[in-house]
Amino acid sequence: MTHELKKIVQAHKNAKARKLKTVLATVVALEGSSYRRPGVRMLIRDDGKTVGAVSGGCVEKEIVEQAQGVFSDGIPKMMTYDGRYRLGCEGILYILIEPFEPQSDFFTAFGNILLKRESFPATCYFSRSEGSKGSYGSVFSFDGKEFPVRPSFAADAKAERFEQRLQPCFKLIIIGAEHDAVQLCLFASLTGWEVTVVAGVSEGKEIQDFPGAARFVPLEPEMLPVTDIDEHTGVMVMTHSYVRDLAYLMTLRDARPAYLGLLGPASRRERLLGDFIERHPEVSDRFIDGIHGPAGLNIGAVTAQEIALAILAEILSVTRDHKPVMLKNKSGRIHNQ
Repeated sequence: MTHELKKIVQAHKNAKARKLKTVLATVVALEGSSYRRPGVRMLIRDDGKTVGAVSGGCVEKEIVEQAQGVFSDGIPKMMTYDGRYRLGCEGILYILIEPFEPQSDFFTAFGNILLKRESFPATCYFSRSEGSKGSYGSVFSFDGKEFPVRPSFAADAKAERFEQRLQPCFKLIIIGAEHDAVQLCLFASLTGWEVTVVAGVSEGKEIQDFPGAARFVPLEPEMLPVTDIDEHTGVMVMTHSYVRDLAYLMTLRDARPAYLGLLGPASRRERLLGDFIERHPEVSDRFIDGIHGPAGLNIGAVTAQEIALAILAEILSVTRDHKPVMLKNKSGRIHNQ
């Protein structure tokens, strides 16, 4: 959800530059089932424009209406939305709506925590009763210091709390510059991931060639900075060159990404791994076992766009430790958390 918060913060900055007020809506509790889980947020501007969503689209209009009172009096309020008779999801949402007026030190600290790729907690103070109260509100903590979303906020120690820890944005490193890499970059960015594209200098590519990319790095395999690869990073090797794929794999041998994918058929993978192990026989079994190749789930993908979807689906299943299954065959809740 950190990537959603990034968009909200940037949208607030844009609104402030236009002298528009903003209000933050946060789902702080849920009884039953819902499209999204507690901790999801959306921003409302006083001209009616919104950024983000807390449901599939059915709750947002009512939140915008309820937010008008917060724009008027500046006092946070609680609203409930009972979807048991109106939605496909049979749940009751408890939503905190509050003025979003972070100070300059909030933006500095938030930017620093994003750069350091560290997790951070957020706490919302609320009650399940509808109405307005000055002691309702949200506080984020960056590097051990608390930053309320509006000045002079004082929490009620007796209020109910929703506590959440937001993880660093998931980063996907795409090694390759062909058409399928372009599609994977676009789809991954739409998912909210931070995408870095790595290609050889001789490719003659630029960041403009990869819609949605946050970074484009023209690097040869031996120059790849593996120290930037952490547990919230996935790597997809798809250069379409056997020699270059092997070279990148050798550079990645000491990295421990959350996901490491390899494009191409199983026979190519076996040949690559054989040549790789011949050059680096000391490599750990953990590294070899962690390679997903051919990358992607078997969903009948044919086109570059469909293959991108198959790869994204596998990355999600691996990083969230979920075995792929049709939801109609899944017992219990759709969401496990």
